Amino acid sequence: MDKSSPKSLSTPINLDEHSVIIERVIAAASQEEDSYLEDPKVGLRPHSFESYLGQNQVKENLKIYVTSAQMRKSQLDHVILHGPPGLGKTTLARIIAHELKVNLHETRGPALDRPGDLAGILTHLAPGDVLFIDEIHRLSIKIEEMLYSAMDEFQLDIILGQGPAARAMRMPIAPFTLVGATTRLALLSKPLLDRFGIPERLDYYDHGSLMEILRTNARTLNIKISDQGLKSVAQRSRGTPRIANRLLKRVWDFAIGLGCGEVSDVLAHDVLLRQGIDGEGLDRTDRQILNAIRYQYHGGPVGIEAIAAALNEDRSTLEEVYEPYLVHMGYLSRGPRGRTLTLKGQTHLDAYGARPESQLTTP
Repeated sequence: MDKSSPKSLSTPINLDEHSVIIERVIAAASQEEDSYLEDPKVGLRPHSFESYLGQNQVKENLKIYVTSAQMRKSQLDHVILHGPPGLGKTTLARIIAHELKVNLHETRGPALDRPGDLAGILTHLAPGDVLFIDEIHRLSIKIEEMLYSAMDEFQLDIILGQGPAARAMRMPIAPFTLVGATTRLALLSKPLLDRFGIPERLDYYDHGSLMEILRTNARTLNIKISDQGLKSVAQRSRGTPRIANRLLKRVWDFAIGLGCGEVSDVLAHDVLLRQGIDGEGLDRTDRQILNAIRYQYHGGPVGIEAIAAALNEDRSTLEEVYEPYLVHMGYLSRGPRGRTLTLKGQTHLDAYGARPESQLTTP
């Protein structure tokens, strides 16, 4: 199909056929367009615990820990935030630093390539500062081992010289708080994980929390959307604020292009269906996974390698990107013998099928 001449919203559309030609808009990983939505000038990211919506248990725990650290006049214990991508781990790290009234230093695990990279950051920290390392599970062994003494004793072990002339030196650094974020807690070594005194897991958001986030951000972006429109977007956001913000912008683009003054439930439904996203937030690949298990492997159990081969997809992509939400929603179960399609998953496929035909209505 020619991308330059998109179908009218009143034209019947094959949900899965159309979704082949577009990027995966419901990917929880950050995309290039998200940089606009996360721009401080736009102001979508909350800057305090009070303005942070959802994750109430995690938020309340962190508030108590921060208050305790302030009353003790000591640095906060090291914090590890884990859970699926797009749920607000980076935002919470920034809020922790803001509430502690200290500087925040941000980096990513893959960016710390050499020990000197980490040493340069640690030696420039002021007392009480927060160092945030995203994707901390991707740290190299050398960097991880340097962190041990830095986290425990606020000392930096440095090797000067090479060969027989090499000698070790310990350099004191300012007491600091390390906040690590990871989507794969199991990949962290036990020695590193044990050094985090405050472990907190972020879970998928419920529809009510997502609606509140969308309502707040719609006001900030001056987007007019009905309550039913908000509900329609929230239901398809896979429990993830990052996806919700992205879909909100997409439906508003269509509303502007079609000359609609407001995003209605009907418009939101039609636009997101045009993106290949069904009523529960599943896209073409999600449905392909469920269909492969159902029809090629008789409902399972089946190993992840077999599913990856059937879909010509990378195993790690299936495990990290697609499976968590399918398991969370109860469409798929994982056991010692492999993956099994659940009754809920079968019901969803009966409703949407492998290649369902859907009649889109005119907004």
